[in-house]
Amino acid sequence: MASLRVIGGGEPRIFPLTERLTTLGSAPANDISLNTSELAEHHATIQLDASAFVIRTTARKLSVMVNGKKRREHTLCHGDRLVLGGVELEVVLLDSPAAPPEPTNPRGLEHLRALATRLTGTDDITGVLEHLLDAVLELSEGQKGFVILARDGQWSVPAARSVDATALENAHLHLSDSIIGHAIASRRPLIIADVRSEDAFEGAQSVVDLEISSVLCLPLFAHGELLGLIYVGDDRPTGYFAGVDLELLQVFASWASLMIANALNVDALQEDRDALRARLRDQRFGSVIGASKAMQTIFEAVERVAPASVSVLITGETGTGKELIAHEIHRRSPRADGPFITINCGAIPEHLLESELFGHERGAFTGATARRDGKFHAAHRGTLFLDEIGEMPAALQVKLLRVLQEHCVTRVGSNTPEELDFRVLAATHVDLHEAVAKKRFREDLYYRLNVVELRLPPLRKRGDDVLLLANFLIERLAPELGVSSRPLSTSCREALRRYDWPGNVRQLENRIKRALILASGSALTPADLELQESALPQRRSLAEAKEAFALNYILETLEQNGGNRSQTARDLDVDPRTIFRYLEKA
Repeated sequence: MASLRVIGGGEPRIFPLTERLTTLGSAPANDISLNTSELAEHHATIQLDASAFVIRTTARKLSVMVNGKKRREHTLCHGDRLVLGGVELEVVLLDSPAAPPEPTNPRGLEHLRALATRLTGTDDITGVLEHLLDAVLELSEGQKGFVILARDGQWSVPAARSVDATALENAHLHLSDSIIGHAIASRRPLIIADVRSEDAFEGAQSVVDLEISSVLCLPLFAHGELLGLIYVGDDRPTGYFAGVDLELLQVFASWASLMIANALNVDALQEDRDALRARLRDQRFGSVIGASKAMQTIFEAVERVAPASVSVLITGETGTGKELIAHEIHRRSPRADGPFITINCGAIPEHLLESELFGHERGAFTGATARRDGKFHAAHRGTLFLDEIGEMPAALQVKLLRVLQEHCVTRVGSNTPEELDFRVLAATHVDLHEAVAKKRFREDLYYRLNVVELRLPPLRKRGDDVLLLANFLIERLAPELGVSSRPLSTSCREALRRYDWPGNVRQLENRIKRALILASGSALTPADLELQESALPQRRSLAEAKEAFALNYILETLEQNGGNRSQTARDLDVDPRTIFRYLEKA
């Protein structure tokens, strides 16, 4: 058995070295208490490191005489003579000290199991960090623990706990920049039994000011990148993490990294969702949502045109929200207290559409058993919205033109016109200018309807509006479908931006519904919205994009010049051969 034997002074005294850590000093609480005023209360420690005993002083100003020389640290050998405060001791190592048993640490495994139970279903980053710190303090028996994270290129301390499971205020004041820097640079687990005896930190101001004794640092990795550190400190002169199970703590750190990375991801998604909700409140125009410049221009036009009692033609692709804009025009007009009546001109058979619009008299046709009002009557002192006006049959276009000119409606089966007060708003996804040119739509009716035209942009040209709309739809549809609301993952947001959305908002709504019903994860993924990479448009190179723009610009100018290629070349200040080269690609 290893021991220290007092030399001289009458009856010999022997102090066995049976513990991993043995303390020496003048205070009675020490394992080896030497009653002499020349010793500090806690003067030195003897620690079993691997297969050797090492004596270390507890402060830089203290020393021990070893074989006649002052030492702050020394690996003890059999027969060494130590002098502490006038007391001489001999090191007796009759047998080589046995290597410490492999630490199975069943208590540590129990801590991990208990922590797993506490964290089940916990996504809150604060709760996750607090539970992790409480567990690592139990495992290491340290006094205080910190989680240090790198976010946006800056190091922060989102959680700091003491051994009694209370939060530490001003966490940064308890940390050594030098030790943190060393741990970050090494990217390996770090146990410093006595910081003050380490040459790497000799003279480090933070170590001196904080009077740090022992430090344990565990790196946290996520996807190969350093996420941060778990930092455990101990200021006690006897707290050297001698019994720490490093292997268990490394397993713990790997598991903690996954937990923290997942919690940070959920936290970021929730922050994004909260930010989108705030933007929704700021960017709503009645029932219409849009923050893009294109939609802001539409909103300004609606504000100006709504008070005027003129016809408005709303154009745009299917699913761009034409009826919603019509609603907003009505709601902001002097007719807001009157009815808003909608009719889809392309969804009603031709032989019924006239009656639907203008009403009919009893007996006007088979099945007309009673006199009936039409949509124009229903819209009296209000607004009539003619959706898909481009699908209206030619015969009805003539009658509609007369009604718009005279503001008088004649029922089917009657010769008596009725004067009504209404405003007409019309919408179509058809290019009416082209339909007029091809004689499919009356030119005079086109100009009667198109006093003001509002052309709604497709969703693919509205930038981040797709994210605002997706978040709005999730919040609105989840309660209707009886499912939980889910945020959009980072990859899902990118996919939403890249997709062309040929069906615009209507298509987006259908995809969101499907995803909310079938998705199983905590956040919606591209696969949930059927936006896998194969469904997304390939990104073009800058050269390809320039070529496509140049071709479109040449074709537009050529159309304005009636197909005159020479004039187009002069307008664009290019050689005529350039025009021919691009036309060959068209």
